[in-house]
Amino acid sequence: MSDDALRQAALEYHAAPRPGKIGTHVFKPADSSRDLALAYSPGVAEPVLAIAENPETAYQYTNKGNLIGIVTDGSAILGLGNLGALASKPVMEGKALLFKRFAELDCVDIEIDTDNAEDFIDTVARIADSFGGINIEDVGAPQCFAIEAALKARCKVPVFHDDQHGTAICVVAGLLNALEIQGKQLDQVKVVCLGSGAAGTATLRLLRSMGVPPDHLTAVDRQGVVHADRGSLPDYKAEFARKTDARTLADALKGADVFIGVSAGGLLDAELLRSMADKPVIFALANPEPEVRPSIARGIRDDVIVATGRSDFPNQVNNVLCFPFIFRGALDVRASAITEEMKVASARAIAALAKEPVPAEVLAAYPDVAALEFGPDYILPKPMDPRLRDTVASAVAKAAIESGVAGKPYPAHYPS
Repeated sequence: MSDDALRQAALEYHAAPRPGKIGTHVFKPADSSRDLALAYSPGVAEPVLAIAENPETAYQYTNKGNLIGIVTDGSAILGLGNLGALASKPVMEGKALLFKRFAELDCVDIEIDTDNAEDFIDTVARIADSFGGINIEDVGAPQCFAIEAALKARCKVPVFHDDQHGTAICVVAGLLNALEIQGKQLDQVKVVCLGSGAAGTATLRLLRSMGVPPDHLTAVDRQGVVHADRGSLPDYKAEFARKTDARTLADALKGADVFIGVSAGGLLDAELLRSMADKPVIFALANPEPEVRPSIARGIRDDVIVATGRSDFPNQVNNVLCFPFIFRGALDVRASAITEEMKVASARAIAALAKEPVPAEVLAAYPDVAALEFGPDYILPKPMDPRLRDTVASAVAKAAIESGVAGKPYPAHYPS
């Protein structure tokens, strides 16, 4: 499909036959005067009084326990930048569609018209208790770090910034499998991350929490290597500013085992790729053009494993592998937060699923793929794999219970 045809098809999809992508679904009867008396006045007074007496009963009498608030200021819309809160609404509706399609979670998208972090935090904190969880979306760095931290402290429900942690979880899941195939250990590899924003920082943090030594993690931004002798670094960069003689991406990549790119297309050239260690792993996640295309990387080195953010290449890193199911598991045990243990559990669950035989129904959803089998071109499950829901959600639920943030026991319908 040409770019013009795709553009027109996208506009028509969003406009017809009814504008937008989401709506309200009524799932209680409303066909008689008795139904209306129970749904609204006078019957609605009874759950109101019950909730006033015990706020926890909101989970029993309302949709709170299955409802996600998707909040944004529109400051980092996909790869389009800061186009304002209202322009982000199609993306937020799309996120709601994914939550519903993959995890049967209802959503309300809220576009907050402010460029002031404190105003954003205050707005979300005041409405957060209407929901079972808050998903921060398309909020740019560096304000996203302060916003998430403040909301976690103020909100009674789990708060999750998918652009940070969803990407990190999927990268780590794929990396666990890629390193196994390459015969390397997570606690021994040297990792270079090009791009020091939300996704890059969260990925480095998750890798560190899973055992990669801090002196094996190198962050690179537009000015070069983030090192200890650079002055005036913001806290989120200073966190990974270690003592090193490396100053450029070329310096950092010499002998590195892993490249993670969350930057811009075409930045990993042949010379840089050749300088890496034997059997390197590449996550080239810039969209739409990755830092290096898989075909180019394999033409330069036949020992490389490559993942990208694109669905038309093998090993797509797609956040839909995790975010719906993290919230599904968190809400099913009424978690008050999404902990580091829950993120690790989700990454390990996703990685483990890629090693399982792929059902015929998954292959049928990808008619252009002849076969899917754990190996260099299949290190992550496909987004349409129906096993993801229970596999990831159950791992998250168990981790929530074990880390002490769950308010309900492990659901009986999940695998034991």
